[in-house]
Amino acid sequence: MFRANAIYEGEYLLGTSIARPLIAKRQAEIAALTGADSVSHGATGKGNDQVRFELGYLGINSDLTIIAPWREWDLNSREKLMAYAKKHNIQIEKKGNKSPYSMDANLLHISYEGLILEDPNAKPEESMWRWTKSPQEAPDKTETIEIEYEKGDPIALNGVRLSPAKMLESLNDIGGRNGIGRIDIVENRFVGMKSRGCYETPGGTIMLKAHRAIESIALDREAAHFKDELMPKYAKTIYNGFWFSPEREMMQAAIDKSQENVNGTVKLELYKGNIMVTGRTSPKNNLFNAEFCTFEEDDVYNQKDAEGFIKLNALRFIISGKNKKFYGDK
Repeated sequence: MFRANAIYEGEYLLGTSIARPLIAKRQAEIAALTGADSVSHGATGKGNDQVRFELGYLGINSDLTIIAPWREWDLNSREKLMAYAKKHNIQIEKKGNKSPYSMDANLLHISYEGLILEDPNAKPEESMWRWTKSPQEAPDKTETIEIEYEKGDPIALNGVRLSPAKMLESLNDIGGRNGIGRIDIVENRFVGMKSRGCYETPGGTIMLKAHRAIESIALDREAAHFKDELMPKYAKTIYNGFWFSPEREMMQAAIDKSQENVNGTVKLELYKGNIMVTGRTSPKNNLFNAEFCTFEEDDVYNQKDAEGFIKLNALRFIISGKNKKFYGDK
């Protein structure tokens, strides 16, 4: 997903969207291992997650019976859920006696919905945020990091090779202490309503910035532009729950192909919620050639060639202009 630079509606890094098919896949696997004929999820009947879970179940094993308590039982509010949990000694983390935010935490992000966030004009309290410092409280000095990429995937942080999980865990820590990764958005749910959510994705936010930086020197122009055109469709497909669809797999094949030469290292400075790229290098796949793009004298580029290039690209304007001159604007 990060090979695609996937973001939904310009901001959301799909932290919950990508988790649901993974959970659904594992549930279906456990059902097969144990001989179970049913699976269940705790998603409401108003949100996207019910769609994501159930598309996953049905895409893997359509014979499974799906139990959705929010839709089928008398548990149609958060207060009823809290009462049910208390009655059955199910421990739920909360502050005081009030119902907690609707939260989803995984390795990629933590999300918050409900309570004060149901007013899109109300600022969430600072105590809501759990993973990140506010930019105002972040350190007064920059932190510099280097991320090494291999075929579009981050493989080393500050010279130390890490597993994907350890990479994200480390970047979450680094980004969190530097106030990186908070967003407050109103998004369009697949089921038809708008929803406000707050998200903390510190590691993912750093990874997105770094990945685009290494692609900027290692990826061909038209391949990069095609990826950018494909990305909104890819992100929407994941957001809506169609991870196991043939269209997602087709797009994934194109995205993965584009990453074959995306290798190198990116240097970043982090400061109070900001991520600044300060360098990028790709020893074997660098398409940035200073001999061609220098503003100084060179021996490899004939600037007169640009004249014909411009005229050819302007030919349709020239023809249209001649028609207007002869026939007028009508």
